[in-house]
Amino acid sequence: MEITFKNKIVLVTGSSRGIGAATAHRFAEAGATVVIHYANDDYRARKTFDTLPGTCHMMLKADLSDPLQIKKMFDKIVKQKGRIDILVNNAGIYEETDWFELDYEQWQAHWKRTIDINLTGMANLSFLVARQMIAQGEGKIINVSSRGAFRGEPLALPYGAGKAAMNSFGQSMAWALAAKNVQVYTLAPGWVDTDMTHDILESERGVAVKAQSPMNRVATPGELAYAITLLASKGTEYMTGCILDMNGASYLRS
Repeated sequence: MEITFKNKIVLVTGSSRGIGAATAHRFAEAGATVVIHYANDDYRARKTFDTLPGTCHMMLKADLSDPLQIKKMFDKIVKQKGRIDILVNNAGIYEETDWFELDYEQWQAHWKRTIDINLTGMANLSFLVARQMIAQGEGKIINVSSRGAFRGEPLALPYGAGKAAMNSFGQSMAWALAAKNVQVYTLAPGWVDTDMTHDILESERGVAVKAQSPMNRVATPGELAYAITLLASKGTEYMTGCILDMNGASYLRS
């Protein structure tokens, strides 16, 4: 089966590196016009952008914790590209902390930082894109969640809570948009070997992390990119509202 996204406009948030960059490349290889979004790393974003196959791609910088920057990015894409056919909500932050040692002000800042980007920013962008997809009569939204939404994140409470809320938000949106020919899917991975996790995975702690899966390894960004493009392809419409676990059997639920 050949998966193609020819003539499709795809926005991948957090695509300067890691899962987002791998996803952007896979969409571009399948013929899509890709919008690279990033928050801070101009060098990585430009490197990813410059290595995308194909032409007419776009690169935009925006802080997803700022509703005005989200709206500005959305408006610019629609003005220059005409539409967004596929949205991949991949951007997010993960901060581990000895949270019970924080004072109240530190706790509030820790919570707000994560929720503003991982949940509120994703919801604001999804709101704008969903309305545009309804108007054009079709579209697909893929949210990148986490195994932590089910398993828990004792060292990163806002992250686990935000991802659990993302799951619920995606399923509610899938139900609301089903009759509008707009589908919403959620991918819930476990550990992935990216530059942000590589040092941990190469440490003594990494041995235990890899052993959580009977495959004795973690996922690669390319494996997640494949799953994301599969969900975004034609023929998966009746899967709308699904949460696809991708954790190497490290956490099983029924």
